[in-house]
Amino acid sequence: MSRLRYIVIGAILVGGAAFWALTRPQQIDPDMFAGLISDPVRGEQVFLAAGCGSCHMAQGAQGDERLVLSGGQAFPTPFGTFVAPNISPDPVHGIGGWSVSALADAVIEGVSPEGRHYYPAFPWDSYRGMAPQDLVDLHGYLANLPPSPVASQPHDLPLPLQVRRGIGLWKLAFGRSGWIVPDDGLTDAEKRGRYLAEVLGHCGECHTPRNTLTGAPDADRWLGGGPDPSGRGRVPNITPGGLDWSEGEIVAYLTSGFTPDFDSAGGHMALVVANFAQLPDSDREAVAAYLKKVQAVR
Repeated sequence: MSRLRYIVIGAILVGGAAFWALTRPQQIDPDMFAGLISDPVRGEQVFLAAGCGSCHMAQGAQGDERLVLSGGQAFPTPFGTFVAPNISPDPVHGIGGWSVSALADAVIEGVSPEGRHYYPAFPWDSYRGMAPQDLVDLHGYLANLPPSPVASQPHDLPLPLQVRRGIGLWKLAFGRSGWIVPDDGLTDAEKRGRYLAEVLGHCGECHTPRNTLTGAPDADRWLGGGPDPSGRGRVPNITPGGLDWSEGEIVAYLTSGFTPDFDSAGGHMALVVANFAQLPDSDREAVAAYLKKVQAVR
């Protein structure tokens, strides 16, 4: 029995060490941004395409107040309620003291400046493909927004999910790598649309169904729609198997919010449209072209 006890204790120690090593938060190599100069004007386009303001503005903010990224919006899911933090340039309650590398750690690796994992409710799994120049430009744009002294609010999660170290295993098991739609035969415009949809616009975060146990997206049903995470209604299938709109109709929707049947975008999608309407026409056309290349989900 004494020998068995030592074996069990040894196995626990080895397993614990392996878990600690495998779940260690990863950080970006700062050299990735060496020599890159921020262009805040371009950064605004990245900000709009990525939808940063849509989640991080205060609930119900209108007009210029939408640029005060004080956070506080609650996002209910089957795993608990996540609350968007303050990402304004406030040096105490926001991200005013963050370097480009710190922002990259958060946006691309899902890691806080304190070395803690961010929950995948923050779409870092999509942002992983963000171009370094876009990240640098976004950093410059965010630094020029109005600061807010509002403290970030905690998430409302059950006890097991409050232990963030386990998110490292989620990243290993389910984290994305590479493109969903491969390069084969894509035009430059379709590749731009892919970047906007798969990375900056993170369309798959809402439009791709998820595993009910782990919350991992089902890549085989990319953009195939599914239950709304809030528990109310469904997110539509926007693959060619569920959306029969022409490219022109998709562009019109991303510009005006009106469908071919004269319905209008609602909920969070209305904010997405408001952002995309401010992008160049070519970007909306690129997304429409890309959606026609996505594998159809029936």
